[in-house]
Amino acid sequence: MQAFAGTSFDSLDSYALTELPVPEPGPGQVRLRVAATALGYVDGLMAQGRYQIKPPLPYVPGGEIAGVLEAVGAGVSTLAVGDRVVTWQLGGGMADCVVVDAADVDGVPGDLPLPVAAAMLVDYQTAHFTLFERGRLTATDRVLVLGAAGGVGAAAVALAARAGAFVIAAAGADDKRQAARALGAQATVDYRQPDWREALKACAPGGAVDVVVDPVGGDAFEPAFRSLAKDGRHLVLGFAGGAIGRLPANLALLKNADLLGVDVRHFLATQPERARQVRGSLFRRVRDGVLPPPGMTRFTLAQAADALRATLSRERRGKVVVVPQGGVADTGRLA
Repeated sequence: MQAFAGTSFDSLDSYALTELPVPEPGPGQVRLRVAATALGYVDGLMAQGRYQIKPPLPYVPGGEIAGVLEAVGAGVSTLAVGDRVVTWQLGGGMADCVVVDAADVDGVPGDLPLPVAAAMLVDYQTAHFTLFERGRLTATDRVLVLGAAGGVGAAAVALAARAGAFVIAAAGADDKRQAARALGAQATVDYRQPDWREALKACAPGGAVDVVVDPVGGDAFEPAFRSLAKDGRHLVLGFAGGAIGRLPANLALLKNADLLGVDVRHFLATQPERARQVRGSLFRRVRDGVLPPPGMTRFTLAQAADALRATLSRERRGKVVVVPQGGVADTGRLA
């Protein structure tokens, strides 16, 4: 099989398409023929050794994987060859096939295209966990979504809007803000502008927000927190802006506000059945047209290095998805 494998974390130049033996599933494992692998910001960091977790070498990037089962190991009774599935791993997806534990696999509804399932697997679950588990979102809340054109940001806009909240999307480019409006945002702001907080006050009902969804950090962090109403919740998902924001502690006291970390992997580890139920519900809502499918920028496996570079670019549009050449044909209706 072909795999995009790296022998060091020095740079993406250390990676190349390589012929590797087809792996065989052991007891309790399954082998997927990969149909699509979605990539996020973390994948770009991990492939270059810049993430807090450093996987062993040689390393095959890509963890948000969708495909079709082509082999099952001993003891696997709930899955069968031909099943359409997704799984979230720390890597292995930028290859023709991958072996994973059967317990880490979820089924995909028949009418949901596998690239869509891969693209929404992590971002939609993260956005849902952020808003409803950590953020305690209600229909009366005013929500500011930073990085609203990113994978998690766009999913948060769509989910919050459909929950009845007033959504303000923050993004730097006009086309990104227009895309957020199409997802359901009632207002937008350009947070690259020095007076963006004044623009936020002007469009937010009452001049403040109740919830901040923040996967960006950096210079937007403190102004966003200062924009909270009393009893507001600022949800920290990451630092795609490149810098870890800082905050005077007295602001939390003055606002009577919560600064909340969002670790979706902790949710998956401690509440696996609840997380599985949420994933299934999100898949069905996209299949049924209740939620919009994620925007995608597609690459082939031969373009794997460009795909990883795109994860770190502020200019990308939609979720980066890698589709192996000659891979699984998928006929879902949402492509």
